[in-house]
Amino acid sequence: MPTPIIIANWKMSLGVSASVKLALSVSHKVIGVKNKEVVLCPSFTSLGRVGEAIAKTSIKLGAQNVFWQEIGAYTGEEAPGTLRELGCQYVIVGHSERRQNIYETDEMVHNKIRVCLQNKLVPIVCVGETYVERQGGYSNDAVFYQLIKALSGLTLSGSRQLIIAYEPVWAIGSGHAEDPIEVGKAFRLIHRTLHDLWPERIIKKHIRIIYGGSVDARNTRRFTQLEFFSGFLVGTSSLKAEEFAGIIKAI
Repeated sequence: MPTPIIIANWKMSLGVSASVKLALSVSHKVIGVKNKEVVLCPSFTSLGRVGEAIAKTSIKLGAQNVFWQEIGAYTGEEAPGTLRELGCQYVIVGHSERRQNIYETDEMVHNKIRVCLQNKLVPIVCVGETYVERQGGYSNDAVFYQLIKALSGLTLSGSRQLIIAYEPVWAIGSGHAEDPIEVGKAFRLIHRTLHDLWPERIIKKHIRIIYGGSVDARNTRRFTQLEFFSGFLVGTSSLKAEEFAGIIKAI
């Protein structure tokens, strides 16, 4: 298994002071943890302070969004260079909440991935089916087309890295994680789809596949033995330092 990565997505749940407090608490609880990558993704307004709080630790900083242009008149957006200046190494791209609430399209997701790779940021690309798609038997189609539209035409070379986060939309924040058997099927579909874009040597060197959707310390081990598993994208459970540390240590 590649080096596992555990990513905290704090969404819009915490203010600056609370974010710094949580970052410090997590850093204390994971002292001594080795051979794992831990990433915290606070809100944009907290990035600078959280980055300072974890600067002397092994924890890495990530952003929840990026714009696909490097500079210009784009009010309210975040430039990739600014994220790098703040110390970010990772960026969540294409999360279902942005697709639903901000009407983010597959083309936008593709452009954001491209600009991340050009600016030495690792995109965490979220894909997953909605409840309606699942009930209609279109889960595989939804994931396949999201991947193809997001990744086609991109080059992975040098030190460029890419993370695919499978997050069934209906499971996010529900408290009910997807059945590991079904996650395993989704991982295999993702891996096969990646083969439509790159050879195996590129996939092994540059891409990791992770799971997200109501992950907690109690169900973590159900996923860790899955083929192609490389980590978790954690939402609600990452807001409690003890719970998040338990997930990290369980891998």
